[in-house]
Amino acid sequence: MKRHAVILGSSGGIGEAVSRKLAADGWSLYLHYNRNAEGALELRKELMKNYPNGDFHVVQSDFTQQDGARKLAGQVGHVQAVVVALGQSMLKLLTDTTISDMEALWRVHMQNPAMFISLVSPQLRSYPVSYVVFIGSIWGHTGAAGEVMYSAVKGAQHAFVKAYAKEAAYTGTRVNAIAPGWIETEMNEELSEEDKQLVIDQIPLQSTGQPEQVADLTSFLISGKADYMTGEILKLNGGWYI
Repeated sequence: MKRHAVILGSSGGIGEAVSRKLAADGWSLYLHYNRNAEGALELRKELMKNYPNGDFHVVQSDFTQQDGARKLAGQVGHVQAVVVALGQSMLKLLTDTTISDMEALWRVHMQNPAMFISLVSPQLRSYPVSYVVFIGSIWGHTGAAGEVMYSAVKGAQHAFVKAYAKEAAYTGTRVNAIAPGWIETEMNEELSEEDKQLVIDQIPLQSTGQPEQVADLTSFLISGKADYMTGEILKLNGGWYI
């Protein structure tokens, strides 16, 4: 019987890496995207070629909208795992952040993912073991100046994981999160090499991370090898924040 996972944000750097890794592990995937249809379709084409025994479906929904979760839930089925890898960031001082900015961040990172999980929870409960994994952030732990609202919604994701893990445990759903530090994706390309080096100098392992490393940890969490773990926020940051 095929295992189906939904990757929220599959066309982003981390989402793509997670999709490739889980497809290699034998998962069939629902590849969610918002605007990057070309990227999602190219990823599906690649996965179908490399893993012909899998089922790969491209699904679209705008999570900045109120009905984003409900629209997506109507497009998926047989869900045993949900990976929340949405990557909308916001580099703004709090005084420059508008109500619209705040609402969009909340909907993308927290409201719609939570509602989507709620809507597909009957499917998750139909399996003896099922999984929810959030890709959180180091800023959900420690906060970042210039990214106050982004830090706030990532902190909310971490709190959701801890609470929902307790609520869903009796039905067999494991709920965990990964809190990456600096990962080499397009989201970080806007910074100069000088600014990047200033960050690397603060990281004990003296390097940034790769999307594939986030994917490897995601794979572990839903592999069956971590089934006595739930409600955990796993740091993946090279020792930047311990």
